[in-house]
Amino acid sequence: MGGFFGIASKSDCVMKLFFGVDYHSHLGTRRGGMALYGEEGFQRVIHNIQNAPFRTKFDADLDNLKGNIGIGCISDNEAQPLLINSILGSYAITTVGKINNLDELRDECFKNGRVQFIEMNKGLINPTEMVAALINQKPTIVEGLKYAQEKIKGSMSILLLFPDRIYASRDKYGRTPIIVGKSKNGYCVTFESSAYQNLGFTYVKDLGPGEIVSITNKELVVESSPNKCMKMCSFLWSYYGYPTATYEGRNVEVMRYKCGELLRMRDEIEADGVAGVPDSGVPHAIGYSNAAHIPYIRPFIKYTPTWPRSFTPTSQAQRNLIARMKLIAIPELIKDKKLVLIDDSIVRGTQLRETVEYLYDAGVKEVHVRPACPPIMFSCKYLNFSRSTSVMDLMTRRVIADLENVEVVSDELAKEYINPDSPKYKLMVDEICKRMNFDTLKYHRIDDLIESIGIEPCKLCTYCFDGKEE
Repeated sequence: MGGFFGIASKSDCVMKLFFGVDYHSHLGTRRGGMALYGEEGFQRVIHNIQNAPFRTKFDADLDNLKGNIGIGCISDNEAQPLLINSILGSYAITTVGKINNLDELRDECFKNGRVQFIEMNKGLINPTEMVAALINQKPTIVEGLKYAQEKIKGSMSILLLFPDRIYASRDKYGRTPIIVGKSKNGYCVTFESSAYQNLGFTYVKDLGPGEIVSITNKELVVESSPNKCMKMCSFLWSYYGYPTATYEGRNVEVMRYKCGELLRMRDEIEADGVAGVPDSGVPHAIGYSNAAHIPYIRPFIKYTPTWPRSFTPTSQAQRNLIARMKLIAIPELIKDKKLVLIDDSIVRGTQLRETVEYLYDAGVKEVHVRPACPPIMFSCKYLNFSRSTSVMDLMTRRVIADLENVEVVSDELAKEYINPDSPKYKLMVDEICKRMNFDTLKYHRIDDLIESIGIEPCKLCTYCFDGKEE
């Protein structure tokens, strides 16, 4: 998906920018970048971070970078930030989001006089470059940002670095966060609130959907007021968000504890222990354990010194292998035991099935799986959450296809299986349980997920679970 961080300071900000960006490393695996403005003008560094962490790749650059204002990003796809020379001036830009009408916007740009775009691999256009092209069609930065948000189908949050200020524009439905922090030396803007906690900043505000602000080392200016409608991604709390992060006043770890508690409220299974698939499944499991009064145990430990991320390789087979190799079982804890196992979600199902088989091989007697999300029925249209090329990669869609004897499951047909109280839903869940070789399977409900997040339902996007659009 990706994340970003920006800072405007009265003193050199290189180190704080470096650490602020690094705190977003859990959000992307491919590219990292920083851009600063100082006495020598704009400076920019971009590195491939697929085989080494952000800190390692950028440490050698720090002595050569100088500036009091800068932005940086972790990107799961394209290289960023970009340096742009335009009629609006020179600036650096970084984005988080997804453009679903990229080809349409490209053709419009060509029609309006845009001559070229730099091609990436496979002939693709860098979405961040497209955002810059849209912004530059208007006479002012704020008008350009508004125009880009209006034209883009999907979602797009944007940071622009000018010599004297940073502009931050949250996507029009607020699907991803932008948070402002303040210190005695200036301001910062960030995707993750936890990124600034150790850097001397305190919370100022969450940008509203579509809101635009600018920051300098002296002031925060609201350039455009927020829209009324918000549809923030609920999956950020369940999975992608870092435990210490807080969005819209609701902390991720607190949400996950509550989520596990509500999972247990609808469950009566008896077990010898509760475990979470590390890392994001752990707090859900602790919440479940506390509510059930069943001991929380760690049946396996994740080995991370050389494998910090299981999803780094492009190949799904490689990701599955690494995910398994990272887990080292403790048979003495689980032999002949009945175990409740909580994972953050089931997407394709491959990794979780192998994890459960691994537990059986280690001596577990029973495994009762409780995903912390409802069944994922739709591929996200708004954020780059998955590398899947087809909605039929989803476990739910494959099962429904077999149950209905069809090759492709339409969205309309998928919606027939959403209601957790319906016979079709039960049939789907029973079949998934059988295929995954679980002893029992019970998903989290959408209404309970919303309750565990704790903000108004109308402000949350649950599209991947129920197919409801804005």
